[in-house]
Amino acid sequence: MFEQLSDRLQGTIKKLKGQSRITEDNISDALREVRMALIEADVAISVVKDIITAIKEHAIGQEVGQKLSPDQAFLKIVKNELTRAMGEENSALNLASQPPAVILMAGLQGSGKTTSAAKLAKKLIHEKKKVAVVSADVYRPAAIQQLETLAGQVNATFIPSSTDEAPESIAARALDIAKKQFFDVLIVDTAGRLHIDQKLMGEIQTIHQAVNPIETLFVVDAMTGQDAANTAKAFHEALPLTGIVLTKIDGDARGGAALSIRHITGKPIKFLGVGEKTDALEAFHPERIASRILGMGDMLGLIEDIEQQVDAKKAQRLAKKFVRGKAFDLEDFREQLQQMRNVDLDKMLEKIPGMKNIPAELKNQHLSPKKIAQQEAIILSMTPQERRFPDLIKGSRKRRIAAGCGLDVPAVNRLLKQFKEMQRQMKKMKGGKMKNMMRGMPPMGGGGMPFK
Repeated sequence: MFEQLSDRLQGTIKKLKGQSRITEDNISDALREVRMALIEADVAISVVKDIITAIKEHAIGQEVGQKLSPDQAFLKIVKNELTRAMGEENSALNLASQPPAVILMAGLQGSGKTTSAAKLAKKLIHEKKKVAVVSADVYRPAAIQQLETLAGQVNATFIPSSTDEAPESIAARALDIAKKQFFDVLIVDTAGRLHIDQKLMGEIQTIHQAVNPIETLFVVDAMTGQDAANTAKAFHEALPLTGIVLTKIDGDARGGAALSIRHITGKPIKFLGVGEKTDALEAFHPERIASRILGMGDMLGLIEDIEQQVDAKKAQRLAKKFVRGKAFDLEDFREQLQQMRNVDLDKMLEKIPGMKNIPAELKNQHLSPKKIAQQEAIILSMTPQERRFPDLIKGSRKRRIAAGCGLDVPAVNRLLKQFKEMQRQMKKMKGGKMKNMMRGMPPMGGGGMPFK
């Protein structure tokens, strides 16, 4: 999502480079480009007008400082206004209620409601919450079975329901079970429709009354553009929504939904569905999204991804090894390669400033899963002694290793060269630097590995 919008806005800002100051003339051209970029991204017209008016007022006013060049000043203003349109800051879930805190999931059919319920359950379980889920969707074939399967995948407790029960009865019964079994959170998945109708609204209002949720989340497909905001508004008129979950942003969505929903509904986007996997749910941070749209990256998001995806125990073990003065060997290098297999590199590169448009051939050459698998195969073709003492690997050993993994000797040489470079960097980490790194690490079982 945002790729087309991002390219257009970055191109517009580049045109201001070399200008001595922001004037009525050059800001007029830039604003025209920004307006067209937002409209092409399917942002609601009312939101476009609001953003453009605010940018113009700030750009030619007193807020442009002397220390910034015109393109830098304009970039800062556009970022601030995109952030404001999306809601200023993250709105976390409010679970401050007598347990169980009930979260009601609402939305149209096909928006990803059931999958989002499971993703949210996994996120809360990771935060040490005891979570139960129940399906009140008695219409869609296999909806109940789908939630049961997903609950098993994320280790949430599934409360059974059947299609011959009334949806509000299912929800009320699940709430009673959750209270008796001391759950922290109960997530209620509801039925969707292909379009908004009176029966759908009446049913979900009845369920809402039966469980009195502290959070009512509207799940909406980002690919529907500004229509997503209009649908959310219709639901909010029937239900007291507390937030939005925007799904399928990894698809062909143009960004209009994210930039329109807050303005039209007054309700914050709380989460983004960024993929099919059960861990593909991110907290929505407007400022970070604005930075990514403008090519400025999202380093805080990157750090959070690394903390979630890197094995903290292995990282600590490697750090302790260095504190004791032991050398970094090929077995350690293989562990690093294994950790890289768990990382979504495309997603992480998108959050590094200037790395979004890295050529595909460069990524495939160094970072692709196939390349990582080949490097691991080379190491596995070595003897335990060779992994511990890489300097032993000379001509005949290289030929044997290459034959063992089905690659050629130059591939073995490249891996050894890469290893030597990492070993050289690791030597710099000895002593005080490594002790400081260890001091910054959380206790075992804590929040993950710090990113240095």
